[in-house]
Amino acid sequence: MTTSAHLPGVGFLAALEGVGLVAWNLVATPFLGRKRLRWGTKETEATDPLPGDELVPNPKWSYTLGLDVAAPPEAIWPWIAQIGQGRGGFYSYQTLENMVGCEINNTTEILPEYQHPEVGDEVYLHPTAPPLQVEIVEPPHALVLCGSPTDFAAEENWGISTWQFNVRPRSDGMSRLLTRGRSDFSPGWVTRLTFGRIPIEPITFVMSRKMLLEIKRLAETGC
Repeated sequence: MTTSAHLPGVGFLAALEGVGLVAWNLVATPFLGRKRLRWGTKETEATDPLPGDELVPNPKWSYTLGLDVAAPPEAIWPWIAQIGQGRGGFYSYQTLENMVGCEINNTTEILPEYQHPEVGDEVYLHPTAPPLQVEIVEPPHALVLCGSPTDFAAEENWGISTWQFNVRPRSDGMSRLLTRGRSDFSPGWVTRLTFGRIPIEPITFVMSRKMLLEIKRLAETGC
């Protein structure tokens, strides 16, 4: 079993790595931005329809990230099913997340109590922020979370985003693991800051890339 002192993403060096990658990606956005929005995808994966696309049919910006996992969907799904603050964590830069008060505890174990998400369940990113809501559950292939905080519910000031997970089996026993985000929002500066691409997208890329790599490791090794 991995001890807390050796969990990926934990410790000063991990936090420094995360901060450095975020800073680099913010600066490099004009040069890397378009490529970064489809990191790891193959062929038409970045534009293929995925469950949950219909929740934000005309996003102002979106991304799709992917990688190969040497495991079947059934071995990947448990790590996705338990994702969330107060649940299994986000398998990313835990120390960095907790520096901004997220109170994340990434696990390297499958937690039975969080293996059966249902439509309508709330999944928190931060203990004091409005939660995302589970909109689609299709084990072991799709989990879709959607967020539209009530603070932005007014017709003139609104925003909505999705966080989509998709696992596609391959004929060789491996899988493709994809995550997609889609955001739409009103023109106001508040919603632009909350749902707009900058600075959210570079930060999301760094954290999501780390998450995908860690889910890959967990699914392939079992811990």
